[in-house]
Amino acid sequence: MPKKDRGFSLTRAGKALQENVTRSGRVAGAAYTLVGGILLLGGLGYWLDGRWNTAPWLLLTGLLLGIVVGFYELVKTVWPK
Repeated sequence: MPKKDRGFSLTRAGKALQENVTRSGRVAGAAYTLVGGILLLGGLGYWLDGRWNTAPWLLLTGLLLGIVVGFYELVKTVWPK
């Protein structure tokens, strides 16, 4: 009986990576939406604070809104229907 090779296999590693990405695609996308929402809305608040001299209120509002929107999208994706 031939002995199975248990060493590294690029083919096996590629298939495992593809399966993991396929399984986590929606959740990973929702996590990126969370981070993107915080960065985008926080950045917008920071820019507006500099323009209107209202620091730090619009930055804080943007960050809070980004967190709320991001978590809403994350929960909507993960929560069973």
